[in-house]
Amino acid sequence: MASPPQPVQIEVVFDLVCPWCYLGVSRLMRMLEARREVTVELLWRPFLLNPDIAPGGIPRQDYLVRKFGGEERARRLHGTIAEMGRQEGIDFHFELIRRVPQTLDAHRLLRWAARQGAADGLVMALFAAHFREGRDIAFHETLASLAALQGLDAEGARQFLASGLDTEAVHAENLRAHRLGINGVPCFVLGGGNAIAGAQEPEVLERLLDVALTE
Repeated sequence: MASPPQPVQIEVVFDLVCPWCYLGVSRLMRMLEARREVTVELLWRPFLLNPDIAPGGIPRQDYLVRKFGGEERARRLHGTIAEMGRQEGIDFHFELIRRVPQTLDAHRLLRWAARQGAADGLVMALFAAHFREGRDIAFHETLASLAALQGLDAEGARQFLASGLDTEAVHAENLRAHRLGINGVPCFVLGGGNAIAGAQEPEVLERLLDVALTE
């Protein structure tokens, strides 16, 4: 009997406070839903956009001034992203975000969830919690409750987060992304070879998937 085909690995280099990442990952998921005959393995790779943010996060107003020079420029950009999100079925509510969180612990939790086969759903839950509901995805109780909604053990999530485990692994993967020359996210690497950055349309990602299937 022929052995089943190996899954196509898709590395997603991203950060959870990046709206373009939410948009790009949603498009990836939509493409994969349309190609359910293809077995894929999603590998979630951290890219820390704001590595200098303290564990408690930073007030959104201060962040907007630092990153965009002020709220007016950010409002225009967010308006564009929100319109693109509506076309994708995403309701961005930037106004609900009071603090921009550090994402180290959220990425750590994803590594923990991945070992239990539950990272894919948790990624989307984390994006929705931050961008749709304005929840603090650095707060351990928020992270544990989101893990529980994915069928994971909330107390186990709390204990893992409190342990500090996988902190160095997240920093190492972030450094690896930079050393590979990735300076913008999301970035998708399909089949270990073909890489493309940006919130690509599903059709573009599907073409790369087809290339990976032939290699």
